[in-house]
Amino acid sequence: MIDWPGLMRAGLLGLGLHPDQFWRLTPLELRIMLGAEGSAPLTRARLEELARAFPDDGGHLDRDR
Repeated sequence: MIDWPGLMRAGLLGLGLHPDQFWRLTPLELRIMLGAEGSAPLTRARLEELARAFPDDGGHLDRDR
């Protein structure tokens, strides 16, 4: 459940927003303004998964694409 009173206090009192400014924000914009964390850090397991899915080609770029 969303804590609207808490979010409104953070936006109106903490950030100094006017009510119309608060209600025009998207949830993502509010999260950014409140300093919420972005994506999780890249783990070794995720890096290895990406390396298998997108292997290096030995440093050669296909410039014809």
